[in-house]
Amino acid sequence: MKFYPYKRLGRPIALRVISASLKLPDGTRDHLDTSAYSVPQRTVALGVAQHEDWVSARIGLSATLPPGATDPDAPWGDLRVMAVLTDGDTNVRTTVDLRQDTQESKEWSGEIEVLRDDHVGRVDLAVHAVATVDGVPGRSITESDGDWTVDVVAEEPLGGLRLDVKQASFSRSAREWLRPYADAPWVVDASGRLPLVMINTDVEGFSDLLGGESGGLENKVHELLVSQMATDVWTAVFHSAVGDLEVEPDGSPVFPTDWRGEVLREMLPDVVPGLRVEEALRQVHRRRTGDAGWAELQTRIHYAAVRRAGASKSLANVLRALQQMNREDSA
Repeated sequence: MKFYPYKRLGRPIALRVISASLKLPDGTRDHLDTSAYSVPQRTVALGVAQHEDWVSARIGLSATLPPGATDPDAPWGDLRVMAVLTDGDTNVRTTVDLRQDTQESKEWSGEIEVLRDDHVGRVDLAVHAVATVDGVPGRSITESDGDWTVDVVAEEPLGGLRLDVKQASFSRSAREWLRPYADAPWVVDASGRLPLVMINTDVEGFSDLLGGESGGLENKVHELLVSQMATDVWTAVFHSAVGDLEVEPDGSPVFPTDWRGEVLREMLPDVVPGLRVEEALRQVHRRRTGDAGWAELQTRIHYAAVRRAGASKSLANVLRALQQMNREDSA
């Protein structure tokens, strides 16, 4: 959790992709239909039109700021809303200002360009609101609640990780392998076509909490549990992915073509930062199969899993809800 020595907005920016188009070598532009981007997956797939020689992509954005951002008596001035495109593989960072739709509006919109030669795979897209606070310009007062992914080669906006989630009584399940885990609330099986998360219905009230939409603190606890499960999933699937790599004759590891490859490309920039994903995979493979360095890498793997799962945000939401309850009880 981050702490700031100045006032900030307590809620995030809602970011949406509303259009995408490709500029082709002859100067014409191919406007992609909505199948190129997925709001639930927060992913843009620029390979959907199967143009191999496109020059750049233009992505239309809409951002909704939380209440209070543009109030006349807000404790900040010189408000700017910026879209930021970050590529951990090529170290390219692109920033553009979004435009306020109308004066005092919470809606901001604009476009950001993605140059094909600057990127090789997936790129993170976020929006930040910055302002002058306490006389200091450029301070962040809020940001989007989750990055979008722009994939320059994917033909479908599938996102980074798809899961198969099932519920069963571990103690009485026909799946005998579950029975030794009868006291666990969930387990992850990363050996199949898709990662499988099994929810243990023997834990009283657990399934109801995971599936409930009651709001309030219970909803925040639900969010925290889901993020903890997701952390376990990302950790398990990363270990599964690096544990069964094919290698070239010279010993270089090969990216898997299924979900394991998706997981590695998603997590490697945080596991081994500052390297292209191909070199990062070689380094992880050397550490796992060599004499040293694998144990030290576990902290980075856990960190990458925590980031993908949004655990920090979920914990912060629970703490804010508890603080609000305490304030209401003491009022």
